Amino acid sequence: MTALPGETPGTGGTDTPQDDVSPPDEAGAQEPAADADPASEGGEAAGSPSEGAGTEAAGLESTEAGAGAAEASPADSASTGAADASTAPELSEAQAELVAQRELRERIEQRKAAKAAPVAAGAGLSGTAADLLAAVRAVESGEKAGSAFFGSPAPTQAPRRPAPAAAQPPRTPASQAAPAPQAASPEALDAVRAVLVEGGAPEALARPAVGALGEQAAELLRTDPWQLLAVPGVRPEQADGFARALLGADCGPDDGRRTTALVGWVLERAALQGHTALDAQAVRAALAERAVSDPDAAVREAVEEGVALLFREGEDEEPDGVEAGAGETDEDSLAEDADAPREPVRILLGLDRYALAEESLADGLARLVNTCEKAADWAEAAAAAPSPSAAELIRTTAAAGLVAHSGGEAARAEPAALIAAARGLGLRAFGATHSEDGRRRLAAATGDPDTAVTLAGLLSGAQGPGRDEEGALALDLLVVLDAPQLDVESAAVLVEALADGARLVLSGDPGVLGSAGAGRVFADVLAARTCPQVVSRTPDPGPIGELVSGIGIGELNQVDAPGKEVVIVPVRDAGEAVHRTVQLVADSVPRAFSIPADETQVITVGHGGAAGTRVLNEALKQRLNPGPGRFGGFDPGDRVVHVPAPGRAVPGVVRSADAEGLHLDCGGVPVVVPQEGVESSVRHGWALSAHQAAGMRWPAAVVVLPGDAAQGLSRPWVYTAFGRGERHLSVVHGVDQALPHAVAQVPAQERTTRLRSLLEALPTPDAAS
Repeated sequence: MTALPGETPGTGGTDTPQDDVSPPDEAGAQEPAADADPASEGGEAAGSPSEGAGTEAAGLESTEAGAGAAEASPADSASTGAADASTAPELSEAQAELVAQRELRERIEQRKAAKAAPVAAGAGLSGTAADLLAAVRAVESGEKAGSAFFGSPAPTQAPRRPAPAAAQPPRTPASQAAPAPQAASPEALDAVRAVLVEGGAPEALARPAVGALGEQAAELLRTDPWQLLAVPGVRPEQADGFARALLGADCGPDDGRRTTALVGWVLERAALQGHTALDAQAVRAALAERAVSDPDAAVREAVEEGVALLFREGEDEEPDGVEAGAGETDEDSLAEDADAPREPVRILLGLDRYALAEESLADGLARLVNTCEKAADWAEAAAAAPSPSAAELIRTTAAAGLVAHSGGEAARAEPAALIAAARGLGLRAFGATHSEDGRRRLAAATGDPDTAVTLAGLLSGAQGPGRDEEGALALDLLVVLDAPQLDVESAAVLVEALADGARLVLSGDPGVLGSAGAGRVFADVLAARTCPQVVSRTPDPGPIGELVSGIGIGELNQVDAPGKEVVIVPVRDAGEAVHRTVQLVADSVPRAFSIPADETQVITVGHGGAAGTRVLNEALKQRLNPGPGRFGGFDPGDRVVHVPAPGRAVPGVVRSADAEGLHLDCGGVPVVVPQEGVESSVRHGWALSAHQAAGMRWPAAVVVLPGDAAQGLSRPWVYTAFGRGERHLSVVHGVDQALPHAVAQVPAQERTTRLRSLLEALPTPDAAS
């Protein structure tokens, strides 16, 4: 049938608590992924602090829904403790850099050396970036202990960056991308409970507090009650009440402990929204909103305490075109440098974990660019490629250590052809995907199941070639599909695991929603243009492909769908949306297309609201698999989504439960979720958010757009959701003109990162023009 979504009448939308395009939060940052539910998908915490239920689970009276303690991603709980051992001594130097210039002769000599000598990994870094990298290497090599970089002893806490094994080189990452948190000791839990009760906070916060602050959590909370902000779901007003109960008249809005904790909290909130750094002015504005009388002093104190790092963006460290002995005196070049127009200097604040990840990633990508063999002859393999775009990708990869490949769903055949061609040349070539579904599709495209792995399986060693004797991944070529889903920390770990000379291809669709975690790796690599780029010319086929391709350029076009590949179902309100969704999944789609209900995926804007995933899953369970939920709310046969780590949503089916935990079948792989982890990592999965569905496809998709979801729509959201169906797409449409408006005028939300500028500053002779 003919589909014209934008002209379907519907009710006007009302504000929904799971907006995909939210107003700026206290730090002035916008949320790129509002359908985030950390409990449901871990990494989707990048978008929706408003969706969590941690305050409710903990018993706190919620003044504003926050990312929940019970539903927060594990990565978040460790992000507000002691600063990394590599950063503290450089903080005052970073401040000094704001008012001092380097000696001109030193800069000239460094510039000459950088141009004349071979480029070493990290050689292009300067200032704070170089200092961070030097500190990291000193710690990793054993030259200095981590504690040597702290001005004062750091609280006991698990290191954020895994150290290499003793017999391995410094850049070997840990074997697991997301290690399981250590169990808290009963003594520590009891001590924290006592402090919480004394401060009027619920005892249920004890376990997450120990997880965030370590075994010394009780002592830390007693001396600095605002450390409670490190617990996911706790908000400043709640931490203030806790502090007043413990400290009495000794605390106030300008208490240094409070202002420092608030800076960390603001940056953590920004990271949940995808930012790796924030403009310092946005941080100061957020502090002012929290009754801090001198935000400038608060920021300075937070930097001095190591809670935040300070960076400059937009100022050249070296004058362009100045060479020693080139006919100019130092004084002449200095005067010319002073008169040259300069970009405005932007001051950024960031957490150490993301600063280290971005520095490490930029350094590692430069290493790959400059260490691979540039003269490889893959001409014969390119000539045998199945398409011109695949041939171009093969030729480009033969001459570069890093390649960016972009295209739609049909373009995934090109990385598959590259992997097959490289294997035919005797190279150890593998493809890594974001999801198990993507892995199966890649294996089918290459014809060899051994070539396809998930990124998590590759890094953990459960899939793929394993490690060589030096601890690097034993491969020559790695193609990462679904590259937009790659967050900066995962990317840094991955690149560190690649040996010198290995080739890396980042492949993905730039139009889909970004990563659940902080950063925008794929977009930054494309924008920096530090490597060759291949843009696929293979269009997505059929009515769904035509519709999605138009959305990608901001057009919601009418498409011909003679086989009812695209169907629009108008609804008046959320209740009707839920009713029609259940009807489509249970009756209409199976009858018209012979697609069973368990192969149809429902996708909606958020987890909350009158037609969010929670309400839809409840309705779908009652229709498709009714039961008492005797296993922690689940019954055998329930469709679920399991979140083993932040950003990883693994669909599965409940099989049984026993003393070991909940037994799931996740794409043919048996998984046992311990009893204590069921509540925080398993949700029903008949209905998912678009972030959860990214990187996966189903024979049929039902996209639900109730009226209250209008403000949650954006072009990337619609593009991602509409592209999840292979054979059929039904749109339960109740947002009227908000849909074409979102496609035409609501682009992807910007994320503040430093990776692009770091990449642009690195010498990369293979960069595309």
